[in-house]
Amino acid sequence: MTVEDRIDDIFGRPPELGITLALVVLRGGDVVAERYGTMPDTPFGPGGPVGADTRLVSWSTAKSITHAAVGVLVNDGLIDPEAPAQVPAWTGTDKEPITLLDLLEMRPGLQFVEDYVDANVSHCIDMLFGAGSDDHAAYAAQLPVEHSPGKVWNYSSGTTNIICRIMGDVVGGGEAGMRSFLRDRLFGPAGMESAEPRFDTAGTWVGSSYVDAAARDFARFGELYRNDGIVNGRRILPEGWVDHGRTFVAHDPADGVPGGFDYGRHWWMWPAFPGSIAAHGYEGQYIVVVPDRELVVVHLGKTAAAVRKPLIAQLHELVLAC
Repeated sequence: MTVEDRIDDIFGRPPELGITLALVVLRGGDVVAERYGTMPDTPFGPGGPVGADTRLVSWSTAKSITHAAVGVLVNDGLIDPEAPAQVPAWTGTDKEPITLLDLLEMRPGLQFVEDYVDANVSHCIDMLFGAGSDDHAAYAAQLPVEHSPGKVWNYSSGTTNIICRIMGDVVGGGEAGMRSFLRDRLFGPAGMESAEPRFDTAGTWVGSSYVDAAARDFARFGELYRNDGIVNGRRILPEGWVDHGRTFVAHDPADGVPGGFDYGRHWWMWPAFPGSIAAHGYEGQYIVVVPDRELVVVHLGKTAAAVRKPLIAQLHELVLAC
């Protein structure tokens, strides 16, 4: 089957298996396939046609953008991933030994339940929309320690927002300072002109969940990692930072997805494609980078976690067809 056939299959899914709002395929940096769908009406407003300029939410693909922002500060010599995380409230406590690397690897040992459905158990829902809604990082940072740092992997949006508070403190200037940093040092150089980060009331970038951007700009972010952190001959990320992101930390069987996924440092890897690096987000947001095929595949839409397996299989077949 051709690439267009595979894209037809993805857009032609029955609605109960999810909908696709945008799909972009880059090969060698060039757009070789691109298609858009229709946003349904939601409680937040009416839907309508999605186009090349429509900003769509990243959800957790923003976590991988957080890894890039950390890389910029590492390159500047302002952050040392191996050092204890710069969280003032942890000084003199059992959390003081937690390093920034532990946070990047989702192994700080902090309690956190990453659930998107059951508000009775979910720290994620409580952080974003409940008790922690004003200050996500403070909410996550005060949760108790369950394991020694660096020992147990636990995927956690709270962990990412702690990293974002650390970056904000280093950059300075509150929300305006972090917004300028992201625009001038990451989004602008990477060509992501549409990218808009969202912040909580405390002025911390919600890097766990919120960058709004057009599909092509998410693809440009994938290109940044496909090209080892270099754009137009200019190094944006430290040398080796892409390998840093895809350093194996844990394996997630992923609810029966064949082969599951590996996890690195705020990035996923698809074992079926050695050397790949991928950003995953709620409701079927994917940025899949396959360097040996010179590919970046971006999928944005609304696909429930319970039915994501068929979509992942279709994206796998799309990569093979390219």
